[in-house]
Amino acid sequence: MQADMQSFDTVLRNVAGFAQLDRESLDRVAEAGELTEVGAGDVLFREGGLPASLYVLVEGQVSLTGTAPDSSTTVIDVLGPASSFVLASVLADEPYLMGAQAVSGSLLVAIPAASMREVVMARPSAAMAMIGAMAGELAGMTRQVVDLKVRVAAQRLGTYLLGQVREPTTNQAAFRLSVAKGLLAPWLGCRAENLSRAFTTLRAYGVETHGSRVVLHDIARLRAYAGAPEARPVADADASPVEQAFGDAFRLRPRGAGSD
Repeated sequence: MQADMQSFDTVLRNVAGFAQLDRESLDRVAEAGELTEVGAGDVLFREGGLPASLYVLVEGQVSLTGTAPDSSTTVIDVLGPASSFVLASVLADEPYLMGAQAVSGSLLVAIPAASMREVVMARPSAAMAMIGAMAGELAGMTRQVVDLKVRVAAQRLGTYLLGQVREPTTNQAAFRLSVAKGLLAPWLGCRAENLSRAFTTLRAYGVETHGSRVVLHDIARLRAYAGAPEARPVADADASPVEQAFGDAFRLRPRGAGSD
């Protein structure tokens, strides 16, 4: 598949850090980028490896994983479109502190790590833009750590479910889980049996489940229990700005629903 530099430029403008780059810096990054397609289960990189590319996710889902001393693994995060990872390791030319694996068939822009470092070293404004993006990544990780320490699994699950609601003013919603339950449990920092108990707990707050399908009957009550922030709209896959940006260069696959 081929796409022109203008397409990459438009896609990168939707990604934290890249949106703040000056025109010349963004053009250099876009010119170096290559479109890469991976299948579900494909490993993008492994923990401890040196970064060869900075990946920007265009379509699909990618999980970031960590390994414990006993070789067990867990899910640190699950990324969706318009995400880059792992920026700090790429810019510092240091080994990855986590691994990355495609959850579903995914489309990415791969930017050579050396090219990213050249752009950042050439312009202080580009360096500040990337520092801002890394600060955002750190903020997200910090929120996860705080949640794991101060909130129970049912509250974390409630916050995740509320994040799937597309209409911010509604008090009811129905959707399918964006990730499989087997992936959702470690992402939320619990075991499969704890996740099942969390879903059971949330029944009292208007949460109904049928496999991967979820119905929220009382969003306000669930939000109060979970202590979740106010809702923000979720982009509709049918009106993807990424698909519009690339036009006829390729056809994006529809997002798959989570499985049981």
